[in-house]
Amino acid sequence: MSTVELTTENFDDVVAVNEFVLIDFWASWCGPCRQFAPVYEKASEKHEDLVFASVDTESQQQLAAAFEVRSIPTLAIIRDKVLVYSNPGALSEVALEDLIEQARGLDMTEVKAKAAAAEAE
Repeated sequence: MSTVELTTENFDDVVAVNEFVLIDFWASWCGPCRQFAPVYEKASEKHEDLVFASVDTESQQQLAAAFEVRSIPTLAIIRDKVLVYSNPGALSEVALEDLIEQARGLDMTEVKAKAAAAEAE
C-alpha cells in the first residue's frame, strides 16, 4: 500500500475510517528522515492491512504542532482513534516491526478505559 499524505484537511477522515494508522512526521531537509523513509515504505508494503501516513512538517506545521512534534522523524500510532504511541527517532526495520506487533497486541478496551480514567482525574 502506498503511503497516504496527511494534511489538516484529510486527517479526521483518515483517522475516522481506519482503525490502525501509523504516521511519519518528516521534512525533506532531515537526514534521519531520509534514512527512515525506505524502512517505513518497506513496512507499508508488508502490512497492507494498516494505513501508513506521512506528514510533511514544513507544509503541515499545524498538524505537527497538534502532535507536539519537537524532533523529526517522529512516528505516531493511532488505534481506534486513540494515540497509543508517539516518539522521535528513526527506527531500524526490526525495531519498527517490533513496534507494529506491540501496537497490534494492545487491548484497546483496556487502553480506552485507562485513557478515560486519566482524563477524569
